[in-house]
Amino acid sequence: MDILVLYYSRHGATRRLAEYVAQGVDAVPGCAARLRTVPPVAAVTATAAPPVPPEGSPYVELRDLEECGGLALGSPTRFGNMAAPLKYFLDGTVGQWMSGALAGKPAAVFTSSNSLHGGQETTLLSMMLPLLHHGMLIVGLPYSEPDLSATTSGGSPYGASHHARSDGARGVTDEEKRLAIALGKRLAQATLKLAA
Repeated sequence: MDILVLYYSRHGATRRLAEYVAQGVDAVPGCAARLRTVPPVAAVTATAAPPVPPEGSPYVELRDLEECGGLALGSPTRFGNMAAPLKYFLDGTVGQWMSGALAGKPAAVFTSSNSLHGGQETTLLSMMLPLLHHGMLIVGLPYSEPDLSATTSGGSPYGASHHARSDGARGVTDEEKRLAIALGKRLAQATLKLAA
């Protein structure tokens, strides 16, 4: 069962978190993570983005949404909201909304921010909104995950998160890593249960 781990990452922090979510997905027998990203957007575009990103995951296609058994959605925090490139992609999923392609599938969200109180939870909630409109079933992190109570960096019952600091120098902490992996596992397990 393929689970789409779809993210946008400008400086690599959200990408690293996505890789840990994917690691959690891959740890569940019968599930495989499909890592994808979205191209950047700009108010004025002089040239089109290359069809294949220079590094990292391939760009997502609408068929990735249709083929996935579950979805993990990740974005850096932008003023307490998801980044524009991810929102732009989601705005183009009206066909999938009309056909119900995502209805009944499980979904999870994750984010990274420069500051500890930079709007991680509102970003996670903002990413849930279009998923709920698509009829997806949201999976979060329960407090039975010990790192959720112990973390002094990222982590939320709404989804995995990472505090990268304003200089981006802070790597993913051990707690953030374990929570991202746990989120991937929970999503994969829910996907298999719902598919059965």
